[in-house]
Amino acid sequence: MTVQTEPAQAPDLLYSEAEDDLRSAVRSLLADRADAPTVIAGTESDTPYDQRLWESLAAGIGAAGLLVPEKLGGQGATHREAAVVLEELGRSVAPAPYLTSAVVATEVLLALGAQDGPVAELLGDLAAGRKVAVLALPFATAPADAAGAMAGDLERTVSGVAEAVAADVLLVPTADGLYAVETGGEGVTVQPLVPLDLTRPLATVTLAGATGTLLAEAGPAAEAIGRGLLSGAGLLASEQLGLAEWCLTETVRHTRERHQFNRPVGSFQSLKHRMAQLWLEVVSARAAARNAADALATGSPDAPLAVAVAQAYCSGVAVHAAEECVQLHGGIGMTWEHPAHLYLKRAKADSIAYGTAGRHRESVAGLVELPAP
Repeated sequence: MTVQTEPAQAPDLLYSEAEDDLRSAVRSLLADRADAPTVIAGTESDTPYDQRLWESLAAGIGAAGLLVPEKLGGQGATHREAAVVLEELGRSVAPAPYLTSAVVATEVLLALGAQDGPVAELLGDLAAGRKVAVLALPFATAPADAAGAMAGDLERTVSGVAEAVAADVLLVPTADGLYAVETGGEGVTVQPLVPLDLTRPLATVTLAGATGTLLAEAGPAAEAIGRGLLSGAGLLASEQLGLAEWCLTETVRHTRERHQFNRPVGSFQSLKHRMAQLWLEVVSARAAARNAADALATGSPDAPLAVAVAQAYCSGVAVHAAEECVQLHGGIGMTWEHPAHLYLKRAKADSIAYGTAGRHRESVAGLVELPAP
């Protein structure tokens, strides 16, 4: 007797009309508030990000609450819509604590499953853009290392915490559970570092005598942190995709307009080959990033594999695209006035965020069952 089984449903990699509308709104806002001169000027200022831009993105468009259910004050959307926002943020390298707060910290809180109390209250504040929260772990922490984060107590120093300087609340994992600690409280010190990527500030967080609100015991907290880091790694691929797309588009535009020997340099065959290869990589990165976002949105059991594949591939594509952008601009990216150097630095910094490509390849190897010889 033959048992008929239905084939697994293929992921939907296309953009919906609602996603396209969201993209248009975010791109228009960023073009107005985060063009290249504005972003470059922001890297030379003492403020971590533009508060007016964040308010418009978080509350005006409602992007901060995309992952939060409507009953908790959010938009009730999915990771697919959040991925679209991150594509546009990657395209503009705009300084905004979206990935760390609206994705990772929000996902951690959502995974706790609370419908009221301090968790629900904090989720409402994050969704409305009233507060920014970050997970007090190094930015390089991979999803597979979530369980190891549950150690120690509130007396600690954590280095390399992304966008802690912009945070109102720190989510601090300890051996007892997950705590919410106000950054303005007594015993909390956030010391800015000098990061490679000037558009995403890093800081060292020191807690000495600080107090916090216990949000969850250690077991549920470890699972929640794993979910938050997994979502962060998966949607980081969309940011890397947006970055790579900008680099490719800008490079094609530049080589079309720049002339040597009375010809556009983009007409030289060797450059055509390089840009064609980069286009193929960007198209493949789009498929990988969209697959990861769709797997997270649908709660697919293959989400860890989809995320690991996306990060293992998109991270290298973003770096390659940024390097080619600098090289094919004739080194102009080394000047402070041109934004190409910002994209290269963001790509390099992103390549170790939430786990390196090598760490994610190890995850792929552990998740894929090879047939017996």
